[in-house]
Amino acid sequence: MKMFDAIPVERPTTPLLDTLETPAAIRRMNHAQLTQLADELRAYLLYSVGVSGGHFGAGLGVVELTVALHHALHTPEDRLVWDVGHQAYPHKILTGRRENMPSIRQYGGLAAFPRRLESEYDTFGVGHSSTSISAALGMALAAKSRGEKRRVCAVIGDGALTAGIAFEALAHAGHVDANLLVVLNDNEMSISENVGGMASYLARILTSRPYIQMRQGGKRVLSHLPGALELARRTEEHVKGMVSPANLFEELGFNYIGPIDGHDLSALVHTLGNMRDLDGPQFLHVRTRKGRGFQPAEVDPIGYHAITKLEKAPNTPKPSSKLAIEQPKPRSENLLCPKPRNDELLRPKPRNDELLRPKPRKYCNVFGDWLCDMAAADERLMGITPAMREGSDLIRFSQEYPQRYFDVAIAEQHAVTLAAGMACENLKPVVAIYSTFLQRGYDQLIHDVAVQHLDVTFAIDRAGLVGEDGPTHHGALDLTYLRCVPGMVVLAPADEAECRAMLSAAYHHPGPAAVRYPRGTGPGSDIPLHLEALPIGKAQLKREGRRIALLAFGSMNTPAEEVAERLDATHLNMRSIKPLDRDAVLAAARDHELVVTLEENVIAGGAGSAVNELLMGEGVLAQVLNLGLPDSFIEHGTPEELLAECGLDAKGIEVAIRQRLEAQQAS
Repeated sequence: MKMFDAIPVERPTTPLLDTLETPAAIRRMNHAQLTQLADELRAYLLYSVGVSGGHFGAGLGVVELTVALHHALHTPEDRLVWDVGHQAYPHKILTGRRENMPSIRQYGGLAAFPRRLESEYDTFGVGHSSTSISAALGMALAAKSRGEKRRVCAVIGDGALTAGIAFEALAHAGHVDANLLVVLNDNEMSISENVGGMASYLARILTSRPYIQMRQGGKRVLSHLPGALELARRTEEHVKGMVSPANLFEELGFNYIGPIDGHDLSALVHTLGNMRDLDGPQFLHVRTRKGRGFQPAEVDPIGYHAITKLEKAPNTPKPSSKLAIEQPKPRSENLLCPKPRNDELLRPKPRNDELLRPKPRKYCNVFGDWLCDMAAADERLMGITPAMREGSDLIRFSQEYPQRYFDVAIAEQHAVTLAAGMACENLKPVVAIYSTFLQRGYDQLIHDVAVQHLDVTFAIDRAGLVGEDGPTHHGALDLTYLRCVPGMVVLAPADEAECRAMLSAAYHHPGPAAVRYPRGTGPGSDIPLHLEALPIGKAQLKREGRRIALLAFGSMNTPAEEVAERLDATHLNMRSIKPLDRDAVLAAARDHELVVTLEENVIAGGAGSAVNELLMGEGVLAQVLNLGLPDSFIEHGTPEELLAECGLDAKGIEVAIRQRLEAQQAS
């Protein structure tokens, strides 16, 4: 390996790299060619980052690993998921983007991190750390559900491995028997110093076909002898533990191999080639050095984590003005949603044989029934919950569809990113989660789902005031924290029938969508058996009145009906928080003296704020009264007591409206 002490100003000579169009050619190379390719790749990486600036040391440290991975894996059929993406520059160079590397991080150029729209080899978009194992596990489970034998590999650094979501994913992966390979790129944390001849030799032995056959055959024989299988397992663990930190990962359910030298290309190719064909969860521990091959970066890996653009090399080829990147097309929020139907079709008068149940049902029961019915209609549906099977009413689903049900334990972050990984493989994940618990997975919702516009449905239970569990469990913030996420659809049903229809609408929407519904029962509407969807972004006129327009969201439609009758007010069931029904809002402001928004969410940034923003954006001057939860944490009590305290029962709403009308008249 050539050692550099300065970044090349001239483009280096890379005859082998220049002939490479796809990684398929790497799989046909012999050892001498792979070594030459690694040397040329490191030289070109130094040059291209010098031209453009960007992440530096991490990429240099995984040059050999990247070559070995693309040699062993049949990418893109095999899925390769990079964590964070700091180290993915060599991967970009080897996957058809070599000549565009000088454009990286520039307007219209290549992205700084893996991006699904940029290349089919970028299987998951990243930017934050520690998501790779969750996403890769979602892809591996998708392959398992279809009976596909592809390998899915997550490459994660030792720093990223310290995050909770990474351990959540490891704990889950070790117990679902998916073909997942996790490669730990250990370049700083020093999990183990035992890298050397014995460790590399052991890795070769433990991944060899004779050993694997002997191990599997031995298990079959020893399984008939009382206690022998457990003794053999413990003996194997102790042997591994003498030369490697295997016990932790073995206890999590992985077959641990390593640590091996991440710059020994021969050892990497041999080990990865063997591990690709092993079934079940596999863990390869690789030791690398940040900045490898560039002396200043090896001495100061922190300082050379990233660099700014250096002196531009003469005759540097200009980046293509039109890169081969599929740009997202502008689209309507309702592009693939069902065509709007009139209200008679939306809520037909049901016959007795059309009803799911004659008695009032809890919203979570409505969800549980819908999930089973939709799963019967669409085999792509996958149900995910962070240890809320009973609370979210997933019991029946878990029994009828055990292979499509995933309880990931109390691991909200992993639940969301697992869903994102499944969505990348064209499955239809539904995440059943409480409003207050989705807050734990908010970063994943933004970065792993919304940024990539992935088709994930969120069934958000316990929205609004839940009662005696108090401020830690009230779902008071979800409209605010969901509404600001670009591309997110947010729906809130007025009753049980709408809940079912909205779940279908969210499920069929080609992107992230959420249905938030309260704890307990609704007003007791009849629930049809069909799976027809409500049109997204269309309000329902419940009552036409004068002077006052009540714009009610979700659960607030129940008190709004009573108040509308008392005040002879117009009552609109808004149904959709994002997108809003623009025409309905503008008409309400035009035809009434006072527009009142009602929501069981904090006023700050909520549905009422969305109405205000729409009117301001359209230049409409109107009297608006926003009623919702106050800017404070609400203590425990029954929902009825708390709604009355917050002025969101019928009496409180009427009082607030009359006071505003009096104030308007006085002025």
